[in-house]
Amino acid sequence: MPTLFRFLAVVALLAGLAYAAMFAMATFVEPTPREITVTIPNSKLQPGNR
Repeated sequence: MPTLFRFLAVVALLAGLAYAAMFAMATFVEPTPREITVTIPNSKLQPGNR
């Protein structure tokens, strides 16, 4: 039974490290905003053409 507890402790430690890494990435990494241009075809802009 001690090996099961050791295994669960290692799995819990790895899960904690993964959670801490995701939290750090979400908190400290700031996305850079960019301008996006989308081209719409002329056929979509004409009201009588559906």
